[in-house]
Amino acid sequence: MSSFQNGAVEIAYLDEGEGEPIVLVHGFASSKSVNWVYPTWVSELKRSGRRVVALDNRGHGESAKLYDPGQYTIPNMAGDVIALMDHLGIARADVMGYSLGSRMTAQLALSAPERLRSAIFGGIGMAMIEGGGPGENVAEALEAPSLDEVADPVGRTFRAFADQTRSDRRALAACMRGSRGRMCRDDAARISVPVLIAVGTSDEIAGSAHQLGEIIPAAEVLDIPNRDHMRAVGDKIYKSGVVDFLSRRP
Repeated sequence: MSSFQNGAVEIAYLDEGEGEPIVLVHGFASSKSVNWVYPTWVSELKRSGRRVVALDNRGHGESAKLYDPGQYTIPNMAGDVIALMDHLGIARADVMGYSLGSRMTAQLALSAPERLRSAIFGGIGMAMIEGGGPGENVAEALEAPSLDEVADPVGRTFRAFADQTRSDRRALAACMRGSRGRMCRDDAARISVPVLIAVGTSDEIAGSAHQLGEIIPAAEVLDIPNRDHMRAVGDKIYKSGVVDFLSRRP
């Protein structure tokens, strides 16, 4: 495992391939391996001539586990991405997030556009602005003694996923409570880097990709047909659309 320290927080990462860099930022309760390695994103992006960097977000995977929700604000988590780029000497990169990772990527596109060649928001649409989706119901499900005691259907989905990935559920509950800040519509409209918004057409968590695309000036939308929030990640249309977008961006 490769890792570095961002202040007191140890962040695990991978760095593979050669070419223009792309940084991958995974979703809530996932990891660099579950979100990007196992669905073959890393290998496919390397084949397309990319240097691929992916991190485990704080509280996830092999990175440090923190239990204070205040340590999981979107700016704090996005700061880990910039710190990793600095650690690796990467001045600018394409950045692709999924779900929570997309919200972090949007924060970077707003606050540090000089570091991004482009931004790809996977698994997020208007929920980034309007909210909705997982919240306290998921945090409580993660803290329940067992899955059998979770009645909420969204909570059950995330609890089962956390159990499957053998995650630190207490750290994830803190992350859920700390990372729920929304981006306001005016800030989204200020994002100036090229943006691809890729959302499954059956995704009931992300919100409308097309409505978000109407707000962000330099955005285009990729529909991932018949995929929900969990199953869109490894979809071949998603992958081919991203490779095409990267080949066309300035």
